[in-house]
Amino acid sequence: MTDSQNNSGDNLPASEQQPASERRRRKPRRDGKGSNSARAMKKTASQAEVATTESFVEDEAALAEGGVKAVGNKRIIPFMKIEKPMAIFSALIVIISIVAIIIKGLNLGLDFTGGVSADVTYAQPVQQAEVVQALESNGFADPVVQYLGNTREMLIRLPPQSDNVDGLNTKLNEALDLVDNDATISNVNIIGSQVGSEVYLNSLIAIATALGCMLLYVAVRFQFKLAIGALLALFHDAIVTIGVFALFGFPFDLTVLAAILALIGYSLNDTIVVYDRIRENFRRVRGASPRQIIDLSLTETLRRTIMTVTTVLLVVLAMMFLGGDGLYWFSVALFIGLIAGTYSSIYISSSIPLSMGLSRDDFIVKVKPEFEEEVVTFNDPKAFNNES
Repeated sequence: MTDSQNNSGDNLPASEQQPASERRRRKPRRDGKGSNSARAMKKTASQAEVATTESFVEDEAALAEGGVKAVGNKRIIPFMKIEKPMAIFSALIVIISIVAIIIKGLNLGLDFTGGVSADVTYAQPVQQAEVVQALESNGFADPVVQYLGNTREMLIRLPPQSDNVDGLNTKLNEALDLVDNDATISNVNIIGSQVGSEVYLNSLIAIATALGCMLLYVAVRFQFKLAIGALLALFHDAIVTIGVFALFGFPFDLTVLAAILALIGYSLNDTIVVYDRIRENFRRVRGASPRQIIDLSLTETLRRTIMTVTTVLLVVLAMMFLGGDGLYWFSVALFIGLIAGTYSSIYISSSIPLSMGLSRDDFIVKVKPEFEEEVVTFNDPKAFNNES
């Protein structure tokens, strides 16, 4: 009897038999624990939380490497670990540049000191060295000779001359005529020292105006602490470039000034890219200190910075070695400024706001109490009419 009772379930038709898994409770428990739907909801919520906010992870291996940390699966470089040595180095460079500018001064070109410029056309192609030698042998000291489009047309620049225009034309014609290659002077301009002083003053005003506009833009677009860092970084780039020209006696003319203004724009663009990532990470990453957030931002933008600087340096080096005398000092100024600008984007524009107490609160928009909206409950009159 016992065996027959135990095997009674096996003797049932196939349609009435149920697997053991299906005979279990199909409905979830009353509290929902252990159900597949509850687990799926918890998993989805956790994934959404991770997607919106990354957590800062510090593992033993990272700490053993000297404090290199990670966010998720991203390893970051501790740039701010050597912040103080780099600050001392930057201060020394700026001080040396300022001292060189004050003591040695700039080797100002004719655009600032005044002088003579003449457009010359030769009958046959000519070398610059031949023209320079001809001018020096006839009493014209320190001439500057540049090609204008081809090897027959040239721009001649000379220091201030005491002769009048007519006497200067005659003397230049005699000096510029070469053997079997006559020169024709199409235009002669005499730049006075007063005009050169005005150009020099206007140049300083242009640089100061550019720095002021950059400060205002970053303060409005990002944050005032970041604006101070960007301004000091731009000042560092400009003063270091000018200081190198003063220290080594390189000629400083309008082309070099144009390079400095272009450098200010380039350096600010690189700084803004870093600032945009800093602002994003301060809002996105939780559980990290401001120093670690800046290290993360610099690491994430490092590849872009290297690629951009490398591309621009290739163009600058091409202009330096293949562009002729007219673009040489312009390229030299850009080359110096690019190196200084890349350095300042990491250790000046980022470290200055950090020392000023940059934190996540600077990027969170807070609603003032007087602007908080009052909660109003709307009662539909029709609802009362229906009830009545």
